Amino acid sequence: MTVARGTDSLPRLMDGLKRTPFYDFHVAAGAKLVDFAGWEMPILYRGIVDEHEQTRRSGSVFDVSHMGRLYFTGRDATRFLDHVLTRNVAEQKVGQSRYSLVCNASGGVLDDVIVSRDQRHWLVVCNASNRDKLVRYFAAARQERGGFDVQVDDRTETTAMVAVQGPKVIDKLSEVLPTDLKALKKYAFANDEIMMTRYTVSRSGYTGEDGVEMILPAKAAPMAMKMLGEGRDDREGSTIRPAGLGARDTLRLEAGMPLYGHELGETTDPLSAGLAWAVDMGGKDFVGAEALRSLMGRGLKRRLVGLELEGRRIARQGAPVMKSGKAVGDVSSGTFSPTLQKSIAMAFVDTSLGEGAEVEVDLKGTPNPAKVVRLPFYKRPA
Repeated sequence: MTVARGTDSLPRLMDGLKRTPFYDFHVAAGAKLVDFAGWEMPILYRGIVDEHEQTRRSGSVFDVSHMGRLYFTGRDATRFLDHVLTRNVAEQKVGQSRYSLVCNASGGVLDDVIVSRDQRHWLVVCNASNRDKLVRYFAAARQERGGFDVQVDDRTETTAMVAVQGPKVIDKLSEVLPTDLKALKKYAFANDEIMMTRYTVSRSGYTGEDGVEMILPAKAAPMAMKMLGEGRDDREGSTIRPAGLGARDTLRLEAGMPLYGHELGETTDPLSAGLAWAVDMGGKDFVGAEALRSLMGRGLKRRLVGLELEGRRIARQGAPVMKSGKAVGDVSSGTFSPTLQKSIAMAFVDTSLGEGAEVEVDLKGTPNPAKVVRLPFYKRPA
């Protein structure tokens, strides 16, 4: 399997950090930039709560160009992806995207991905921190079962990607894009062109809101921000304004969406993480299937739940969850919800603890009362 990388790579800082094609925009907009998975990314512009509320109320644009974009072609591309992904992609239709997982042989999660089927290729969007690991893994997996005729083109550094999320986004973008976004179904995508620039737009996102994710050539990044209009000058009251990774995290947590390194990891199985719906446990064989079927047969010892904590203190990752003085789990993610005005967390706990169970979270030696609740914490109004 050959892995092609574009020669028109992104600029790098002296310390090795990569910059996305939107770097100049971030600087001009006054973003606070941080190291995120080897990329210099905006954590915030005006403030995390402000950007969170803007997304829920109207709309925000997020630079997600750091995420990996791997294109698969070749005679065995479909068969190969069916082998390394937990979803049955062979039955996936052209123009359709699906959430899936890449597992190791023991059933742990190497990454969670979005896989899209185009007319002539497959696209897998992965987490920035796992991109290089997945490229190596796919190269090794290609040799299994007598070998697969498949090629991978890593276009992460020659393309740009934005997520535009919020209740007013579809109406706003429908004014500037030729694509009929209102007819685009959830987790469907389309290829189109504007001003002689090809782009891919999918009705998907990671905030719990409606919206789209767009992939376009890196050189077209400045034009993309101009297309958004109001988002560029960041005026008060604009329909779409820029938002950073800080708000992206609080939004996804309210929506009960897992984050790799928190709810998912190489020693965490997707069944315990509540992702059985993204694992084909039927007739399909894939890497990790045997281990996951064995786990299901034995029964899960723990599961991912939501917690609502009393007070405003935030439960951090790793904080013990206690019941009657006994440890029954640990927190995977926590925040103070700007939408719900509550301290919320996701945690892995003993499967015996059902909805409504009263527990305590150990916050640096202080027990804080909490209650097990159903995920997600927030669901977009119909």
